[in-house]
Amino acid sequence: MAFPHALGTGLIVQSALDENTTIGVPPVLRDDDANVGSRANTNVSNPVAPGNSAFFGTNDADDRILLYDAIDILIDTYESALSRFRPDSLVSRMRRAKHGGTFVFPDWCGPLFDLYDRLFTATGGAIDPCVGEDLIRLGYDSSYSFTVSPDSIEPGKDGDSNKLGTSDASGDPAAPSAGTHGQSVTWHLGAIHGRATWKTDVERHGTTLVIRRPVALDFGACGKGYLVDLIARMLREQTDAYVIDAGGDLLIRTVGCASNGRTTAHDDEGTPSAHDEPAETTVTIALEDPADPSRAVGTATMSNGAFCASAPSRRHWGEAAGHQLHHLLNAIDGLPVDSVAATWVAVHPDHDFPTATADGLATALFTTPAAQLRRHFDFQCAILNADRTAAQSPDFPGGFFIF
Repeated sequence: MAFPHALGTGLIVQSALDENTTIGVPPVLRDDDANVGSRANTNVSNPVAPGNSAFFGTNDADDRILLYDAIDILIDTYESALSRFRPDSLVSRMRRAKHGGTFVFPDWCGPLFDLYDRLFTATGGAIDPCVGEDLIRLGYDSSYSFTVSPDSIEPGKDGDSNKLGTSDASGDPAAPSAGTHGQSVTWHLGAIHGRATWKTDVERHGTTLVIRRPVALDFGACGKGYLVDLIARMLREQTDAYVIDAGGDLLIRTVGCASNGRTTAHDDEGTPSAHDEPAETTVTIALEDPADPSRAVGTATMSNGAFCASAPSRRHWGEAAGHQLHHLLNAIDGLPVDSVAATWVAVHPDHDFPTATADGLATALFTTPAAQLRRHFDFQCAILNADRTAAQSPDFPGGFFIF
């Protein structure tokens, strides 16, 4: 099943199920949990009308829905709450709220917000959903203008103590940035220049967020992974084996029986063979070369778990003051990280939300050393630095080619 427009990158679900499979209406689609519009007061003085998504009443316990439709509705519901590229979403309304307000998100957002709390703490604020403002000012806005806001940068003066550069792996400002002609510049981005932060400017009460000024949230660090985990919970009613691919964020489960009680595997000759016992198959994953998407720098193998990659190579635009502009920012200074080329993270399936965790950590490795993140999370990783040096954790399920 393919959903080509999901979250901008598309999403594919591979399993023994087809589009005619039905499931019970999942809790995430019932109106007491999912109907964002009817529960939201995006500006205290200006309540908004209910949204247009389809939801099911709380008394519809016996109702069933096509699996494809359920996933499609979930994607729309998800984006109506969390996508900054949709003008009707809650996060878009938060950015337009001149005097702030109270924003009631659906209950299913709770674990996602919890994960961002943990990532903010683990990275010392380098991963922060409030980085949405920096992304917009650097040109990655809802209209994809890819034009840097004029007030984001200005020529610096010799001895200017506010000159900023690339952040190092610990999140500390490094050397001053040089302009395209060797002139130092001053950037006006990031938390160090007064941009709102998740910890100090967003008051959280469960899934209710209170702000006192406009705040631009971006949940891209682990948002796709979280959607994958929510979809997986729908699939579990019907199958134990599936692969969900959301543009580089994978959730793999190959242990279990198909709906007929038998699992198809392959023998040593490559011939399909059926087994009464649950079979385990291994998926081989290419580690894409960020410098050349047609090549791989290594491979990984996995039978069960989440595997997520992150790299600026597919979302980058232009250059400003010596910085290649892309979407992987250090939220402290608001600048694109240029010391890391690509990251890959594997997380065990026993985690409550393994794909969201792997997705967030793949982003966090651009700003924060793996050793620091391991004090807060259990994961395996591989990192390709900008200078083409590479490193991986001892139990990473793969390796790099020699290059």
